[in-house]
Amino acid sequence: MGAAMDLYNRSIELAANPKHTRWLSPLLIVADACLCVLIILKIPYTEIDWKAYMQQIAQYRKGERDYTLIKGDTGPLVYPAAHIYIYNVLYRITNEGRDILRAQYIFMAIYLLTLSFVLLCYRMAKAPPYIFPLLVLSKRLHSIFLLRLFNDCFAVLALFIAIYFYQRRIFTVGSVAFSFGLGTKMSLLLAAPAVGIILLQVLPFKRAMNAAFLMTQLQFTLAFPFLPKNPKGYVGRSFQLDRVFLFKWTVNWRFMGEKTFLSREFALTLLIIHAGFLATFVLTRWTRPSGLSVSALAKTAFKPLPPFVQQRIALNINPSFILTSILSSMAIGMLCARSLHYQFYSYIAWSTPFLLWKSGLHPVLIYAVWAAQEWAWNVYPSTALSSKVVVGCLAVQVVGTWWGTREDFADVKAPGDVDKENIGHLE
Repeated sequence: MGAAMDLYNRSIELAANPKHTRWLSPLLIVADACLCVLIILKIPYTEIDWKAYMQQIAQYRKGERDYTLIKGDTGPLVYPAAHIYIYNVLYRITNEGRDILRAQYIFMAIYLLTLSFVLLCYRMAKAPPYIFPLLVLSKRLHSIFLLRLFNDCFAVLALFIAIYFYQRRIFTVGSVAFSFGLGTKMSLLLAAPAVGIILLQVLPFKRAMNAAFLMTQLQFTLAFPFLPKNPKGYVGRSFQLDRVFLFKWTVNWRFMGEKTFLSREFALTLLIIHAGFLATFVLTRWTRPSGLSVSALAKTAFKPLPPFVQQRIALNINPSFILTSILSSMAIGMLCARSLHYQFYSYIAWSTPFLLWKSGLHPVLIYAVWAAQEWAWNVYPSTALSSKVVVGCLAVQVVGTWWGTREDFADVKAPGDVDKENIGHLE
């Protein structure tokens, strides 16, 4: 009986103690690399957008710089300039896109590199080992990288590189990575609110603005070859905010019916809900490390915080807070998105285990929600039931994360309470 109890306690300790992720992470990468090779060798490649990407790159290489004139079989080019540069490299090293197998192995390398950064981010946030296996078990995620070759793969890699360097407090590198990812696909705009709030708290206001300027400057640099020809066309196509969504491709709102899905009222409702969730997280969660209100943070532009207070706040912006804030911002955006397509799961799959853990759910429930979500994203075409599960699982992550972090930084006092004489004017 004693030996059995010791084994049980040892198993619990292995599953719960973050120190064991040091040796678990390399094992997961090696195991997943073997799985990736088997998938590439045994499962047929599926053509969706790769051919169109290559057609668009061929036009770019012939000198076309008007974004509105670059097209492929699946339609016009609708991604920012970093997408062009990435796939231009792939065009060259895959024999103009004809060597699909080589492209798949390149995407396998991108997948494993992204997984490595995800594991690093989880480790820095002190996530427990028992949620790590969920990072390598997704059928849909492997499909997105290895069998579909979507550009989202590069965007999600840039996102986790940015998170990692933010966690390491190397903010310049993190901001460049985030901006480059945004320059690959506009989906990363969903993380921008959390990134902005983090930078405003962890850095003095002028340095935070410098980071924002750097990200903006990189966008202009990436876009520069296309701006002289048709600047309005570039912005309109790269960041298609007026995009028309097709009901037949939606993964998340199938159960609403086509009439509701296409209605302007539904789009406006989602926008209001999105804004409401963001406001709630900003006011009650994301500004907690500083103890400042949003208006007080804005006032630091004119009256900077004393260095010792700024340092105190910066120390509160820990790796767990950074990962939680950015991933929850992405989850809010995905929950309120007008339409999700299957490739968007690349932003969700590696966020879900951490957010469910931060929600405080029992490990059995974490695995149950993850399994339900994985099932729903593998139903093709989506059904009313699968779309309900997609939305429900995202809602669990968003609401659960908000509730599960209710005690985080509860003891942090506002700077005005620490030193009213010096900075009480901020409140």
